Amino acid sequence: MPQIKPAYKRILLKLSGESLLGDVPYGIDLDTAKSIAQEIKETHDLGVQVAIMIGGGNIFRGVSGTEAGMDRASADYMGLLATIMNGIALQDALEKEGVFTRHICAIEIKAIAEPFIKRRVIRHLEKGRIVIFSAGIGSPYFTTDTAAALRALEIKAQVILKATKVDGVYTADPLVDKTSRKFSSIKYLDVIKKGLKIMDTTAISLCKDNKLPIIIFNLKRRGNIKKVVLGQKVGTRIY
Repeated sequence: MPQIKPAYKRILLKLSGESLLGDVPYGIDLDTAKSIAQEIKETHDLGVQVAIMIGGGNIFRGVSGTEAGMDRASADYMGLLATIMNGIALQDALEKEGVFTRHICAIEIKAIAEPFIKRRVIRHLEKGRIVIFSAGIGSPYFTTDTAAALRALEIKAQVILKATKVDGVYTADPLVDKTSRKFSSIKYLDVIKKGLKIMDTTAISLCKDNKLPIIIFNLKRRGNIKKVVLGQKVGTRIY
């Protein structure tokens, strides 16, 4: 049988820090990191160029520090440092699967990561390396969702795949409201108007202004990344 052609040549996968938790309450579950790395490799093996933006909520969330009375900038920088730790863990897991990677950090940290240089990053992707972005855009007050949208546009990704713990966008939180209804697709403006908390408004607006689609899907269902890349109807498409 002929191999099914991927629907996208270059993607940006947005992973939350919580995706690395697995069954542990805090930190990084290495078995979960390995499982995610295997799924990413399966997608990469299709010939898809993969960039990843990693969050840090499994270690520290800037918003939690702010709510506890910390200065917002200080709390956000701590959150950015948490994403770097996750980036190192994910890079290690991917390379154990035999994939060449590059860790790109928005905060200069020469011992473990490269700085963001657009043309160099695109060249890494063209050479078949998986690129991991950490530290967002390197500044407080900007979420890793916004950083994902910005980097996706800079590297000319065709889509953002946002991995979550639910299987799409709902009218309300399906983990709380069992009567909530899932959208198979929804427009950017409707996400903003309805106040759906799937990504922050800045990220949605960036994607809207540049016509960059977003697909929200459940990472916990094995094979979903590959299914999305192959164009199968998984999750919710924001367009």
